[in-house]
Amino acid sequence: MRVPLLKSLFALLLGVLAVGGATAEPWVALPQAQPTRNPARVEVIEFFWYGCPHCYDAEPRVASWLKKQPAEVEFVRMPAIFNPRWAVLGRAYYAMQHLKLGDKEHRALFDAIHRDRKNLNDEASLAEFFATLGVPAETFRAAFNDFDVDGKVRRANQMTSAYGLEGVPAFIVNGKYRIDGTIAGSEAGMFEALDQLVAQELSSLKK
Repeated sequence: MRVPLLKSLFALLLGVLAVGGATAEPWVALPQAQPTRNPARVEVIEFFWYGCPHCYDAEPRVASWLKKQPAEVEFVRMPAIFNPRWAVLGRAYYAMQHLKLGDKEHRALFDAIHRDRKNLNDEASLAEFFATLGVPAETFRAAFNDFDVDGKVRRANQMTSAYGLEGVPAFIVNGKYRIDGTIAGSEAGMFEALDQLVAQELSSLKK
């Protein structure tokens, strides 16, 4: 009777080792998929925060990655909003959009915070920064407090929660998968996972 028992224990041990040694996917499948803007395209959302050094470091790679994507990929930036402090810079991003400023100004705000060490955590300091971009203070303040901008900030806050974000930078692919540096293991791993999922979703789209 002992031999079968030992065999059973050995089989159980192998099973545990096999599970422990299994390689997890470098992304998380969301428990509930979120709708995308255009079902005819593969949507990639980049969640970021201007105050995040990892987001700043990843920005050149994001720009390079984006240039290689086909027209079927729709890229959306969305500021992650975990608390009121993050909401200030999230509002600055949407004010930038409202003013029809683009990638150059987006990068300039990152540079001001991380390269130039500017403290841009309130409306007054942001108004001074936007003035360096040629935007009069009253024009910036009107955009910063615009009703449409306010709605986008609220939605970004809702989506930060809906996608289960734990940190940034993070990517959401087609409303189904979340990728971040912790899950993927590194910045390089994050972009490798992004490429895999985009290729998978593009293939599904063509079918």
